[in-house]
This record gives sequence, structure tokens and C-alpha cells, in this order.
Amino acid sequence: MSIQQTDVLYTAVATAENGRDGRVATDDGRLDVVVNPPKEMGGSGAGTNPEQLFAAGYSACFQGALGVVARQENADVSGSTVTAKVGIGKNEDGFGIIVEISATIPNVDGATARDLLEKAHQVCPYSKATRGNITVTLV
Repeated sequence: MSIQQTDVLYTAVATAENGRDGRVATDDGRLDVVVNPPKEMGGSGAGTNPEQLFAAGYSACFQGALGVVARQENADVSGSTVTAKVGIGKNEDGFGIIVEISATIPNVDGATARDLLEKAHQVCPYSKATRGNITVTLV
């Protein structure tokens, strides 16, 4: 379900110069990075790239969703980590991305961890935004 502009609590603003081989900065100056294509895609690999930035945002958002779900389920996710792997490759109309989400949750058993991941995937805003558009695998 989408939100309306009147429901927005915060808006991030970032501007890119020269696309994948340039610079990206936020309007508040908190993020200002050089972006370059990775060596695997013919670039210099000197800076970060959009896939790394997406992986960072997705993993942080998913970790937050995991915390929300854990509180609802009375589960202990302290000391947990979430890793997002974002792959990019050619598809039928250019390029596409694929995501793999994994988590280490030391204070719960494997079945509980899997259940928490599935539930977090249902509430995470990034998961909602990508659902039906890209393949996201929970491992």
C-alpha cells in the first residue's frame, strides 16, 4: 500500500553528477561520495557504486524491520547483523539487479531466525518497494 505526500515524515535528497562515474551527495552534506563503476563492469573501482549504496540502505532498513518484528514476537535480536548482497547484470532490456538478504541472529534458534526474517521481509519498506520488481532471496 502506498503512502500519500501528506504521510511523509522525512525525505532524503541526493544529487548525482556524471552518473555512475562521478559523485553523489546529499543536500545536508552528510553523504558526499565518489562513485565509479566496479572493475568487474569495466570501471576503475576507485569509489563506491550505486549497488553498494543500495545494499547499505537495504541492510540498515531490513535490520530496523527485524527489530520491529522481534519486539512484536518477544524475540531477542541483540547482537544480530543483516547483510544485503546486491548483484547487477544484463537482462533482456539492459541491466537488472538481484538481492540476497542474510542475517546472523545469535540469540534465537534457526527456525525462529527464519520466521523473523520472513516477517521482517513483509514489513521492511525496501522489501515492499522492490516486491514484484526484482528477485529478493532470504538466506
